[in-house]
Amino acid sequence: MKSSQIVFRTFAITLPLFLAAAFAQATSVTGTVTNKTTGKPAAGDPVVLVDVQAGMGEVAHATTDAKGRYSLVEPGSSPYLVRATHQGATYFVAAPQGAAPADITVFDVAPKVQGVSIEADVLEIESDNGLLRVAERFFVHNNSMPPTTQWSAKSFEVVLPADAVIDGVGGQRPNGLPTTIKIDPDGPKGHYSFNFPIQPDDGDKDTLFQLSYHLPYASGKYAFHAQLTLPADNLAVLMPKSMTFTATSGDSFKGVPEDPNIQTFVLKNAAAGKPIDFTIAGTGSMPREQQGAAGGQQPAGMGAQDASGSEAGTAAPGSTPGGGIGTPINTPDPLSKYKWWILGGLGLLLAAAAAFLLRKPTGEPSSAPDAGAVTYPAFGSPAGKNSQLLGVLKEEMFALESEKINGSIEAEEYAKIKAALETVLKRALNRK
Repeated sequence: MKSSQIVFRTFAITLPLFLAAAFAQATSVTGTVTNKTTGKPAAGDPVVLVDVQAGMGEVAHATTDAKGRYSLVEPGSSPYLVRATHQGATYFVAAPQGAAPADITVFDVAPKVQGVSIEADVLEIESDNGLLRVAERFFVHNNSMPPTTQWSAKSFEVVLPADAVIDGVGGQRPNGLPTTIKIDPDGPKGHYSFNFPIQPDDGDKDTLFQLSYHLPYASGKYAFHAQLTLPADNLAVLMPKSMTFTATSGDSFKGVPEDPNIQTFVLKNAAAGKPIDFTIAGTGSMPREQQGAAGGQQPAGMGAQDASGSEAGTAAPGSTPGGGIGTPINTPDPLSKYKWWILGGLGLLLAAAAAFLLRKPTGEPSSAPDAGAVTYPAFGSPAGKNSQLLGVLKEEMFALESEKINGSIEAEEYAKIKAALETVLKRALNRK
């Protein structure tokens, strides 16, 4: 009896201490979810706290009240994201440190909305051992009024050459880091559809779709028959100086003075559905030194993808002009906004890394930004070690972007660390 009393008293004394320690580590994350389509609070939307270091596992759940408010409790000190789901589409913010609110903006969803167009279709072309390699990026505007997210299994449709072999696919919301996304064959050969939301523009930041693919090039010559599914303000072709470009459809492509080692040809106001024919010949590679220089900085609009919901902070478009590309003299430069992307060289590598940040939560729609489940090889094997390295890089990238969002890191230090991470990331991905 006496021993049981001692145990009870000990338990009574230590229990509050354990609870105090537990609650000392627990922090509340509160905020408001606002529907920007209606201008009203988003009531009844599910909000989830996800743990970045635990495979994006869900650790807390809430539902917004009539005023759009929610409250979640962080169980520890890991990096967390807050995910709100509105009409099936997901929106993210990084859980802030301290008492700052984690407010989230959402939009109503429709399969098609007025105000969606292509701002620029940029093709970066080079040759490689009998293949023609193409990195194609579509910058897509959504200027819908009221602002509405366009999202369906066919949110954005593209037409590639029929003999194109796709090597990689990525997408990025306004203000976000690229992530691997879903693309499906759609009709005739070469026709594809993206299952990825086109959110309303955030200032001058729009939605990016990017693909890398290769084409047969044994003859050293290839005839493109491009076709756009939406009108485009600009269609641009970039290639090394050693290669030749010939417009064969009568379209008025104009050369834009750029770097001495790069050729840039631009077609303004390209119509949807109209064939755009041009021929590429010769061999050559894009300057790797410049790609690395550009890759050391964030492209415009690249922040902590869905590691930020407003999807994280960005580098100013003009802070480093495209890794060494100068401003054309006495020539309007229609690609000035896109120079970050054109010679970045690491866009799809970052997309692969972002897949670690945005793996699909169980039960989420397939169109949520994710790369599906990731299976890690056995510990101790070379593949296992490489996967562990990628996991560490994932955490470091998220931590770095979080510091940038919170303003706790200087721009110069951010750029240096980012460049170093990208270099290691590229090496790790090349070994996979």
